[in-house]
Amino acid sequence: MDQQPQVVSENYANPKTCLFHVLFKAAALAFYILSALFVNNFVIIFVITVLLAALDFWVVKNVSGRILVGLRWWNEINDEGESVWKFECLDGESLARMNKKDSWLFWWTLYLTAGAWIILGIFSLIRLQADYLLVIGVCLSLSIANIVGFTKCNKDAKKNIQDWTTNALLSGSVRSHLQSAFGV
Repeated sequence: MDQQPQVVSENYANPKTCLFHVLFKAAALAFYILSALFVNNFVIIFVITVLLAALDFWVVKNVSGRILVGLRWWNEINDEGESVWKFECLDGESLARMNKKDSWLFWWTLYLTAGAWIILGIFSLIRLQADYLLVIGVCLSLSIANIVGFTKCNKDAKKNIQDWTTNALLSGSVRSHLQSAFGV
């Protein structure tokens, strides 16, 4: 019998973190969309949607960013009163071992959520609902803040991976040259 080789797919390394990474995004979007059908009070829609978006912002920034992609960012005000962005990432070796599915879910949901808020904003413009643009503006601002923070942090992480790889290759290359030169 000709047996097909079984392809082992990589599972999520952190399924609970992935769940909460997606949960608050989906909850904010779903509540906003469905509230038009069931709730006729703008204040309730505003408060609950923004609360869910804020919970999503916090979870992404402080939990899932660290666990799923090994990145962390924050903003501080220095002694001169200037805003300073701080970025933190795992070392190159640890970043290279991160789960690809976790990373894929993290980045795609980050960008798709912002895209969904933009589309909802366009619909609110078309329907001339300026008050709902306020809700969307707050939610979109929180999404974009995470996108900007993690994208800047990811660029720093990629630089660290390149530096680590270069150092590893050079040290391996130097070691092999020294071993061959001295016959060790």
